[in-house]
Amino acid sequence: MLAVQDSMFRLAKRLLISTEEAEDAVQEVMTKLWEKMNRTATLTNVEGYAMTMTKNYCLDRLKSKQATQLRLVHVHQDKTSDSLDQQINHRDSVAHVFKIMQSLPEQQQLVVQLRDVEQYDFETIAQITEMSAGAVRVALSRARKEIRKQLIEVHNHGIETGS
Repeated sequence: MLAVQDSMFRLAKRLLISTEEAEDAVQEVMTKLWEKMNRTATLTNVEGYAMTMTKNYCLDRLKSKQATQLRLVHVHQDKTSDSLDQQINHRDSVAHVFKIMQSLPEQQQLVVQLRDVEQYDFETIAQITEMSAGAVRVALSRARKEIRKQLIEVHNHGIETGS
């Protein structure tokens, strides 16, 4: 269940502004899952159900009045023995990819997060997003194509576009 909680947290952090908000979201969803334990015991994909609940809870928070200032933020960085310059370049590149992701439609952002960051299979993503597996594949393909296009523009021209 700890692996599910980690995935729930990463999804919540991707959708909400802060670590604290994400932790609160996971705690709230876990409480709801605990209360519905008899129902979840009969599910074939408890992880997908938990992720769906997390997504819905976070989207509800984003729609609430108290969440008007929330933005999408999420950066992973592996701090190995790279030089400071390499670490800065890596951080900037990752931040740029996530900035590009923020410009995508919400559905594409969610599909990229679930597939490329969380590494869920298409069926689980379809369950979480309430889309068909084919629609998930199409949304992911379009999102990746747009991210690739914008990265190529920046690398070829050395300047950001669309900012």
